[in-house]
Amino acid sequence: MKAIVYETYGTPNVLKCEEVKRPSPAAGQVLLRIRAAGVNPLDAGELKGIPPIFRVVFGLRKPEAAHPGRPGVDVAGTVEGVGAGVTQFRLGDEVFGVCVNNPDSGLKVWVHDEGTFAEYACVPARALAMKPKNIGFEQAASVPVAALTALQGLRDKGHIEAGRKALIHGAGGGVGTFAVQIAKAFGAEVTAVTSTANLGLVRALGADHTIDYTQTDFTAGRERYDLVLDCHGNHSLSACRRVLNPRGVYVVAGGSGETGAFRLLLLLLQMLVFAKFTARKTVTLLARPVQKDLATLSEYIAAGKIVPVVDRCFALNEVPDAMRYLSEGRARGKVVISVQ
Repeated sequence: MKAIVYETYGTPNVLKCEEVKRPSPAAGQVLLRIRAAGVNPLDAGELKGIPPIFRVVFGLRKPEAAHPGRPGVDVAGTVEGVGAGVTQFRLGDEVFGVCVNNPDSGLKVWVHDEGTFAEYACVPARALAMKPKNIGFEQAASVPVAALTALQGLRDKGHIEAGRKALIHGAGGGVGTFAVQIAKAFGAEVTAVTSTANLGLVRALGADHTIDYTQTDFTAGRERYDLVLDCHGNHSLSACRRVLNPRGVYVVAGGSGETGAFRLLLLLLQMLVFAKFTARKTVTLLARPVQKDLATLSEYIAAGKIVPVVDRCFALNEVPDAMRYLSEGRARGKVVISVQ
């Protein structure tokens, strides 16, 4: 089978499309014929070995044999085989989810030996859910990491509920487009911060108010919010906290560029200080591939509460171009690899 591989950390230029051995499902796993795979900043970080935790897990100087360089975690496809103990899925089922070694492995939750930029992969059954029938594989592959981040950030960290005022910073991107729709599904009043080009998009997704960040700095306004979900992380912590209500929550779900991970470390230190002097909360988020949450997202999509937004699809041999495009920061919604 064909798969995207890399032997050393670096830019998308180090990626190769090669023939590799087709895997066989172990106990608890499902063999998928991959139809589409989402592209995430997570993939670019793994490729570059940034933040350093990637090198600790995959190899200090280059990917080690135990964790070969195989990028991609988002996946949608058809079940072609099941390992021992798998009873939830049958041959021919159309599913979506994440390709990781162990969905319950704490800080190593996103570690994987097989990537989804390939024709086949073995995925833990508990990291998959049935694909909604009203969307295609490309849309389904755009959902897992981004929508899980939005759902868990808003619901679990932000405690969103009907009537609350939520601001989504980076509303036109992968996480942001899901966050706007999920916040509306919970009955919140949503303000979307995005670029001029994406104002119409976020309004169509349900945003009650919009802020064009090229014209207005949302941290300088007088409006106050119960929850801020920050998908960019390019403002100071103190500036973002100023727009919160007295008991508001600031959820950091992303960082801009390679400095994002280091900014999150700084935030953790600042959070310890701020927590002693104010009721406003600051929390960081690492989404987890919870099967129940994937099923919830599937229900939202089937009911029309969420419509995945796919900017562009690339072929398997165009993965380097797809990753370069994503790194430019101009994608509307998600970038997807179509595996045909």
